[in-house]
Amino acid sequence: MEMKEDVVIIGAGIAGLATAIALKRVGVRALVLEKTHELRTTGASLSLFPNAWSALDTLGVSKKLNALYTPYKSTFVTDVSSGAVQEVSFTGSDGTKAGPRGVHRKILLETLAGELPTGTIRFSIKINSIKTHTDGGSSAAILYLDDGTIINAKVLIGCDGVHSMVAQWLGLSAPVDSGRGAVRGLSMFPRDHGLGNEIQQFLHEGRRAGFAPLNDTEFYWFITHNTSPNEDEEMKSGDPKLIQKNVIESFANLPAVFLDVVQHSDLSTLTWAPLMFRVPWNLIFGKLSKGNITVAGDAMHPMTPDLGQGGAAALEDAVVLGRHIGNSFHEHGQIVSGEVTKALELYVKERKWRCAGLILGSYLSGRVQQGGSRWYTKYLRDTIFYKFLYRRFMDLIAYDCGTLPQSSSSVDNKAD
Repeated sequence: MEMKEDVVIIGAGIAGLATAIALKRVGVRALVLEKTHELRTTGASLSLFPNAWSALDTLGVSKKLNALYTPYKSTFVTDVSSGAVQEVSFTGSDGTKAGPRGVHRKILLETLAGELPTGTIRFSIKINSIKTHTDGGSSAAILYLDDGTIINAKVLIGCDGVHSMVAQWLGLSAPVDSGRGAVRGLSMFPRDHGLGNEIQQFLHEGRRAGFAPLNDTEFYWFITHNTSPNEDEEMKSGDPKLIQKNVIESFANLPAVFLDVVQHSDLSTLTWAPLMFRVPWNLIFGKLSKGNITVAGDAMHPMTPDLGQGGAAALEDAVVLGRHIGNSFHEHGQIVSGEVTKALELYVKERKWRCAGLILGSYLSGRVQQGGSRWYTKYLRDTIFYKFLYRRFMDLIAYDCGTLPQSSSSVDNKAD
């Protein structure tokens, strides 16, 4: 079977779904191909700063999430060895409040998917190869699927994650290991946990742990730590029971309140993974689009989670990409091959420096906060970073991704 589509998006994660919504808003219908048999709602939660909510506002989705989640005002950081606690405010250097909200990943994905017309997402799709074809000045991306289907797309957007097939096709270098790993989970208490609505972090011997309430009974929690070639097999096993056991035994010197949160974990949400990132200069000098093919989300800019910007940057990508494709579509009344190539180049130009800065900022933030217990690393972390530099990082995070052009056409709004 052979199909023709205006826009094909590979990956039904945050970037893929949000990009499909942005395109729907400007009158362009996209087909989203997902390799799993359903939405990948596994995992715990993510922090969304105001820049992410600005993008959700533009996509018309934030109203469905606002009432569920309350912004955090600050985070309390405890040095476990000394017992010293300091409050770090989510405020920019100009006094602007920049607190994130903790959001269930499952709820965010389901909310995004619910905005798309029926049939937008096709599951259990395996792509064997990607090729391009040019005919009379018009180019198309050709996808060869495992079931024999051939899809000709005027635009192909890779939102297929850290190990993106589309990024590889573009020639981007593979993400590198940061030398750190992270355990993350979601914990559920039978009644009000009584721990307030602030983020708590604990620093000890080069490890950083923390938890953040999502509501009265649920917590998101994490541990980031330096990895080694002899990383415990229990962590790498993927077995949530073994990961939980390893955390409780190996991190027993962390405060009891944190270990209690770990004990209450929903094992289906508990994961361990190495923290990967794409080197910033690969974004600045690499090929992020070629003809009518580009990437968004983790496929473009995998980063460590230390500034909470992975999901936010993906939402920004969606709006910016939707804006440029929408402008081209409205000007010409259809997707025109040569013109949409220019639109993708404008998208890349707008995003590459922003995303390179977020990657670098996230990496440096993680390294400083997890710098170890020597006096000079503590001084850099507690006095220089938290008291002075952190507000500058809030300035880096602050961003308005703009609006989408108004569509004169309508796309079926029937939920998937």
